[in-house]
Amino acid sequence: MKALDIPRTGRQGSIGTLVTKTLVVAGEGGFFTTPSGQRGAMLRAYDKATGKDAGAVYMPAPQTGGPMTYSLNGRQYIVIAVGGQGYEAEFLAYRLPR
Repeated sequence: MKALDIPRTGRQGSIGTLVTKTLVVAGEGGFFTTPSGQRGAMLRAYDKATGKDAGAVYMPAPQTGGPMTYSLNGRQYIVIAVGGQGYEAEFLAYRLPR
């Protein structure tokens, strides 16, 4: 394995993933602190064909359940449960770009 050049594969934690037509979506299972001092986690998307980063959004707490998706009025949304120490559990919804 030492001879392999393995890129970043994420952070440790138990997470669920969601696969769309073109993306694999996964949140982080633990808290971290951003350079600006915010405490939270990231919801990340990867290109399904290449594995390359497709984007990320900040979440105020780590993922605690598998991401879900739904469509409303022609727009796709991802909903994810988050929560953790010092943060009351809730669902967050993100609208995907067209």
